[in-house]
Amino acid sequence: MGVEEMVAMFLVVVGNGVGNRMIQERFQHSRETVSRHFHRVLRACLKLSMKYIKPEDPTFHDCHSKIKNDQRYWPFFKNVIGAINGTHVSCVVNANEQTRYIGRKGYPTQNIMAVCDWNMCFTFVLAGWEGTAHDARVFDQALTNVNLNFPHPPPGKYYLVDSGYPTPIGYIGPYRCERYHLPDFRRSNGFANNNEVFNYYHSSLRCTIERTFGVWKNRFAILRCMPKFKFQTQVQIVVATMTIHNFIRRNAEIDVDFNLYEDENTTIHHDDYHISPNLDQSQVLNVASSLEMDHVRDSIRNKIIEYKLKT
Repeated sequence: MGVEEMVAMFLVVVGNGVGNRMIQERFQHSRETVSRHFHRVLRACLKLSMKYIKPEDPTFHDCHSKIKNDQRYWPFFKNVIGAINGTHVSCVVNANEQTRYIGRKGYPTQNIMAVCDWNMCFTFVLAGWEGTAHDARVFDQALTNVNLNFPHPPPGKYYLVDSGYPTPIGYIGPYRCERYHLPDFRRSNGFANNNEVFNYYHSSLRCTIERTFGVWKNRFAILRCMPKFKFQTQVQIVVATMTIHNFIRRNAEIDVDFNLYEDENTTIHHDDYHISPNLDQSQVLNVASSLEMDHVRDSIRNKIIEYKLKT
């Protein structure tokens, strides 16, 4: 079997979410052959993930054009390097394990934490957590486990996170107990206070990761209905599809899915618009919030308000 046919079989599986039997019929190969070459391509994608799922600029020296060319964000968010959020994809687990994996969606899922840049590429992923796991627990593991090679922000730079995460140095969240999500602002006119102004800009920019999830899930149907693979294989499929996602983004001049979700007028489907539950302070985490980042947030808010008053 040629490489082209192997890759074609793999892409049909992940792109359409079809099972082994359908691939046997379409490509006229035995079950064993289809399974063997599927895993062969899967392993190749995992090797490529080391090259593609990482920051294009590891030093985060340059500010992305998305920030520079938008008056909503420049120069207020000139030091922001990406966004962090969690999402859920369906999974298949044994009956005795389902309690840990059935979360708010009502069916078994794996909880995935991802980081994206402003080019809608994934720069880090931590997959395989049970659906009931709080996003803050996954975040804590990502930041404290050195073996995961998390791309920590250099001094003066930071990621955007939502209210479900702690905010240590290098991570800025919104003002809690204030309106934050864009649909809430669209249903009313004006802002109740200056904190809501900051939250609106923060949410508009951080929404990039929701749109990135939207492209990824729209392209790979297997994420919406996972076949009965071993759970380790299901986790590997998440990483492999993110690798292909990044490969397409960085090499294709035109792509329908990216063009659709880049448009801010495109409504993000509810399933893609992940809202982290509020952080339970009783949870024991190694990563604690920092007052320093609260001061940075206040400074950004004040600069935005000052600019709006001038204009």
